[in-house]
Amino acid sequence: MTTIADRVREARLAAGLSQTALAGSAFSPSYISLIEAGHREPTDAALAVLAGRLGTTLEYLRHGEDGPNEARTRLEIDYARLDMSQGDAPAALRRLQSLDLDVITPALRVVALTAMARAHESVGELEEAVAILEPLLADARERGNHLEAASLATALVGSYMDAGDLHRSVEVGERVLAELEQAELAGVDEHLRLASTVLWSYVERGDLLYATHRAAELIRLAESLGTPRGRGSVYWNAALVAEQRRDYELAQRYTERALALLAEGGEPDRDLPRLRLNYAWLLLRSEPAEPREALEQIERAAPDLALLGSELDLARLDVERSRAHLLLGDLKAADSFVTAALERLGEPPRLETAVAQLSLGDVRHAQGDADGATRAYQWAADMLGMMSASRQSAAAWRDLGDRFVRQGDTAAAAQAFDRALREAGFRPSVPLSSWETWSLT
Repeated sequence: MTTIADRVREARLAAGLSQTALAGSAFSPSYISLIEAGHREPTDAALAVLAGRLGTTLEYLRHGEDGPNEARTRLEIDYARLDMSQGDAPAALRRLQSLDLDVITPALRVVALTAMARAHESVGELEEAVAILEPLLADARERGNHLEAASLATALVGSYMDAGDLHRSVEVGERVLAELEQAELAGVDEHLRLASTVLWSYVERGDLLYATHRAAELIRLAESLGTPRGRGSVYWNAALVAEQRRDYELAQRYTERALALLAEGGEPDRDLPRLRLNYAWLLLRSEPAEPREALEQIERAAPDLALLGSELDLARLDVERSRAHLLLGDLKAADSFVTAALERLGEPPRLETAVAQLSLGDVRHAQGDADGATRAYQWAADMLGMMSASRQSAAAWRDLGDRFVRQGDTAAAAQAFDRALREAGFRPSVPLSSWETWSLT
């Protein structure tokens, strides 16, 4: 069993202190040596001084994880995770916010705050998640805990990316990646996972050529050094890059490889069901589309996403379900699933809502409801107009233009295609004023 002696010694080594440094002016080095050898039982007063120098608590040094504050906090964190798994992120957030984080060890405090940031993210409060993760990352970097910093940076990069701050997302990720590589930790799971997440930030920012080059480098590194989980993460994100290049065949091969690697084991999380959903997306857009195979992947992903995913994950799941059923000619099911997706997404303007409205318009068109289809497509256009430019929004505008062409609304189609080009970074090469001048001559 772990004793006070063990915990003092482990905490001292983790803090990078010698026995002399830990003793300071309050104790002699020999007294610290006797404590660590188990020959002295320190008083609570002595333990309080040592705990302050070791960055932990008196309770932890005396009782370890069985101390009442530590045990109670761990139990509440477990309950919060259970709330999250049952889709009740607000309850998890309330539970975590009620904790007294001043009476627990710094290590457990990081666990609690990371879980709190995840809960904020799940309810759409990205600014609050960032406000928690930024100081945690700064502290981990200051302590030189590279693996902890990498895990925190991965979460922070994702939050910034979801919030649309792609410059900061890349900046945070690249800085921590450089520190990992300097510490000779390139190729460990935490490094590969962070590098893969940053890869997607480059794609969102429009740096597709660089992202393609970086993806190839990461695949080579992962194959030589990575675990199945690390390699799976790299292949998944490489597949996303291939998708953006419209190389669906390569994207499908990478996704199949990622699925095989991530399915090999490990603790359940959102990665595998999200990857199955992404695979279904590819199957529905391949030539020819494979809706039955896509539905198989969707139904395999659904139980895990219901436990581990966010409302956005579940909305995306229902949109792809609707698309698959539409391709199979089951209009009733297609209508039901896209309606459920829109109910999940609610009122806030989101790219996902615009995509769902596109799917709703497709269902209405298949039902012969031309007015309903037009309303849905126009709603998608209005919502896209409120979005900041990105490759994702450019793709949505492109899809919307195709719908307007199908409806015979060439003016609306031209506007949608123009918006798609602009958001993809293609601006007019001839100023409008020049055209007007030429028209007058």
